[in-house]
Amino acid sequence: MMNFSKKILSQTVTQICLSAGVDHIVISPGSRNAPLTIGFTQHPDFKCYSIVDERCAGFFAMGMAQQLKRPVALVCTSGSALLNYYPAVAEAFYSNIPLVVISADRPKELIDVGDGQTIRQENVYDNHILYSANCKEGQEFQSYNEEEIGNALTTALRKEGPVHINVPFSEPLYEIIDEPTISLNRTQWTSHFQQDDSREINPTHYKEFISDWNGAQRKMILVGTLPPNEVGASIIELLGSDDGVMVFTETTSNLHHEHFFPSIDKIIMRLEEADFDALKPDMLLTFGGMVVSKKIKAFLRKYQPQAHYHVGPHQGYDTFFCLKHHFEVAVNDFFDEFKKDYSVGNGGYREFWLKVKQQRARRHEEYLGQIPFSDLTVHSLLYETLPNNVQLQLANSATVRYSQLFDLNPTFEVFCNRGTSGIDGSTSTAIGAAHISNKQTVFITGDLSFFYDSNALWNDHIPNNFRMIVLNNSGGGIFRILPKAKDAQHFEQYFETQHGLTGEHLATMFGFNYVSASDEVSLREVLQDFYKDSDTPRILEIFTPTTLNDEVLIDYFKFIS
Repeated sequence: MMNFSKKILSQTVTQICLSAGVDHIVISPGSRNAPLTIGFTQHPDFKCYSIVDERCAGFFAMGMAQQLKRPVALVCTSGSALLNYYPAVAEAFYSNIPLVVISADRPKELIDVGDGQTIRQENVYDNHILYSANCKEGQEFQSYNEEEIGNALTTALRKEGPVHINVPFSEPLYEIIDEPTISLNRTQWTSHFQQDDSREINPTHYKEFISDWNGAQRKMILVGTLPPNEVGASIIELLGSDDGVMVFTETTSNLHHEHFFPSIDKIIMRLEEADFDALKPDMLLTFGGMVVSKKIKAFLRKYQPQAHYHVGPHQGYDTFFCLKHHFEVAVNDFFDEFKKDYSVGNGGYREFWLKVKQQRARRHEEYLGQIPFSDLTVHSLLYETLPNNVQLQLANSATVRYSQLFDLNPTFEVFCNRGTSGIDGSTSTAIGAAHISNKQTVFITGDLSFFYDSNALWNDHIPNNFRMIVLNNSGGGIFRILPKAKDAQHFEQYFETQHGLTGEHLATMFGFNYVSASDEVSLREVLQDFYKDSDTPRILEIFTPTTLNDEVLIDYFKFIS
C-alpha cells in the first residue's frame, strides 16, 4: 500500500514531477525534506537514490541527466545543504544539463529570526539558474504553487538547464495518509509539458550568412562540446568532402572524419606569424558548447575572421569578439536548410593544413618512441589499449588537455564537465553517468581531482564494470606547465600542492578492487585484465614522476613542430 505525505505541497510537487517525466530523484538525507522524501520514495513510479554528500549528489544527478537527456531532481533539507549543490548547478547551467533542485525550507516567518538551520534560500542560485520557483505553504496558494512548479519544470525540459523549486514546510513533517488530499489532472499536465517549443531560422540573418559563406575563400568550422551522435552522418560527410573548409574538433566534440582536425594544439602550437596569416579564416562557423583549447581561442581573437556565426539552441557566446549572429536552432535543423544553398569551396586552404597534420602525426609517433615514462606516455598507452565502445569520462585540468593530443577511437563516447571546467565533481558525474549507461564507463582523472571528490565513492549505485584510472604525480602537475608559475614563491605548497597520498586505502574502504603501476612494463601488464568483467568496480592508480612531466610536454611541442 502506498503512503503519501500529509503536506499538500509535497503531493503537488510529486504529482507534477510525474506528469513532466521527472522520475529519477536523488535525495540527501535530512528532516525538513521529510515530506518530499516520503512523497518520492513511497511512489513506485519514482527511481530514488540516497547520496549523503550534497555536492556529490549534485554531480551524480548531473551525470545521470547527461545520459538520460532529461531532467533529474535533487532533494535536500534546509540550510547550507542546498549551497553544496551550487557547483553542480553552475556546471549544469553552462553545460546545458537539466537539473531540478527541490529544496525544503523553513516557513517564511522563521527566516532571519535566529531559528536553526535556516538561510535565505529563495533565489539563492540567482546568477546561474534558468528559473526559481519560490513556493508558499497553505491551501490558499495552491494555484500559485502549481503554476510556479510547472513553469520551473517546463523550463528545465525545454531550455535544458538547471531550475530551483524552494518548498517551505512547517512542522510536523512526518505525517502520512493513505490517499492524497489533492488530485491533479495528469493528462492535462502531461500535455502541457509536451507542447512544441521549436524555433525557426531568421530569414534575414540566414540570407546574410549564405552571402558571407559563399563569398569566403577560407572557411573554418570550430566544434565545441557535443553529445555523441548529435550531428547527422550526411552533414559530417558534406563538411569532410569540402576542400575549402577546415573543421577543427576536440576530444569532447564526439565528431570524426579523416579530413577533420581533432588535435588543435598539435596544429597551431609554435606557428610563425606567416603561418598564422595563412591559417586565418575569412569566415568562422561554430557549434557545440565550450571549447577546451586555449590556443585556438587566442588565435581567433588575434586573427579575427570577417564574420563569425554560431548555431545551437543554447547560449551563443561571443568568444572571439566578432560574433555576427547566433542561430538558435538545432545543428541538424540548420544544416538541413543550409544543404540546399551549400557551395563547395576551392581547394588549397585545407589541403595545405592536411599536410601539416600528417607531418605532425609522424613526429608525434617519433617522439612517443623516445621519451621516458611520464604522463604523456601513460595517456598514449591508455588510448591505445582502451576497449571499443566505452563511455569515456574525463576529469578536467591536465587530463582533458592531454586527451586533446590524441586522435581518439571514434567508437568512444567522450564526456567532460567543461561548463565551468572544475575538478570538484568529475568522479561523481562519471559515476552518475555509469549508473545510467549500458556501456562500460572508464573514468580518467588526476590525483587532486580524485582526492577532492573522494566522497563520490560513498555510493551504492556504482556498477561493477566501472573503471577509474588515477594518474598520481603527487600534485597539480599542470601548474608546472604554465608560464613562470614555477618561479612563484612556495610553488610546491600553494600552487602544485605536493602530497604523498595514494588511493589504495580509499579503494579498500569503499569496496573497489585496486591495482597500481609505476612504469611502462607494469602498466601494460595491468591493462591486460583491467577492463575485464569483475565482481566489483576497479581503480588503477598510475604513479608518474612529479618533476619530469612538464619538461616532456614542453619538449613535445618543440619536437613535433
